[in-house]
Amino acid sequence: MIEENSPETQQQLSALSDKFDAKGQNLNHQLEGFVHSKPINYWDYIQTDVLLNLQVQRTLIPDEMVFIMYHQVNELFFKMILWEIEQVAYAKELTAVFFSEKLDRISRYFDMLTSSFNIMREGMQMEQYLKFRRTLSPASGFQSAQYRFIEFSSTELQNLIDSRFREDFKNMEKNKDSFYDEAFEQLYWQAAGKNFTTGEKTYTLKEFELKYKDEFIRFIKQYESLNLWSKFKTLPLADQKDATLLKAMRHYDYTVNVQWVMSHYHAALHYLNQGKEPLEATGGSDWVKYMHPKYQKRIFFPEVWSQKEREEWGQNVN
Repeated sequence: MIEENSPETQQQLSALSDKFDAKGQNLNHQLEGFVHSKPINYWDYIQTDVLLNLQVQRTLIPDEMVFIMYHQVNELFFKMILWEIEQVAYAKELTAVFFSEKLDRISRYFDMLTSSFNIMREGMQMEQYLKFRRTLSPASGFQSAQYRFIEFSSTELQNLIDSRFREDFKNMEKNKDSFYDEAFEQLYWQAAGKNFTTGEKTYTLKEFELKYKDEFIRFIKQYESLNLWSKFKTLPLADQKDATLLKAMRHYDYTVNVQWVMSHYHAALHYLNQGKEPLEATGGSDWVKYMHPKYQKRIFFPEVWSQKEREEWGQNVN
C-alpha cells in the first residue's frame, strides 16, 4: 500500500513531474495511462513468440536449424557489442575506469562467441551440412553488416585497409570527394569478394555493397573521431598509460582479431577442407586467405603492441 502523503511518495511524484515537464508532457495524463495499462509478462517483454518464429529453413535437413539459430545468436551478440561501444563513443566524461569496464564487457561477449564455435564445429553432422550449404549460396557470413559496424567503431579506417594497400592509403588526399569511395575499395574484406587482378566483384559483394555501402560510409564518417582507438587517444596521458586499460585493450584486440577469427577459421576448415583443395565458401571467397589473421594483419590498437608483435601478428597461431 502506498502512503499518499509520505515523503518518499512526494519525492517520487516530484521526480516524475520534473521528468515529464522536461519532455513537455503532462504528468496527470501519464499517470492516467498507467492506471489503465496492463501488467507486463515475460513473453511480452522479451517478445518470445516473435523471436522463436524468426527461424525459417530453406531445406528439410534438421541441422540447418542449428546453423540458422547459431548465426542469429551471433547477431544478437553483435548488437550488444555495438551498444557498449556507443556508450564509450558518446561518453561526456570518458575515464580509464569506464573505458576498461566497457572493453571488458565487449571482450566477454567475444570470448563467448569464440568458444561457441564448438557448436558449429561439433554440433552439426558433416553429411547434413554439406547437403544444405549449397542452398545458402551466394549468401555468406561475410555479409554481416553489424560486424562491419563493430570494426568501423573500434578503430581508425587506416587500420582496416588491406595490408597490401596501407602505404598507398596514407598518401590518399582525404579532402577529395572520392576519398571514402576509394578507401572503401581497399578495405581488407574486399579480398573476400573481389579478384584484384581483374577488379571483378562477386555477386555476394555486389549485393552487400548495394544494400549497405552508403550506410557504411555515413557510419565511418560519424565514427571518425568516436571510434575506440580515437577515443583512447583523447584521454589524458596518465590514463593512456593505465595498466588496466591497456590490458583490456590488448585483450579485446587479440580476442577479436586473432582468437575469434581463428575459431571461425577452424570451424570452416572442419567442414570445407574435405580434400586436397578446400571447398569454396558459399559466397565464393578464397576463405583460407581471407580469414587467417596472418593475411589480414588487422589490429585495432596498433600502438599498444610492440613492433615485433605487430610484425608477427597471427603467425604463431594454427
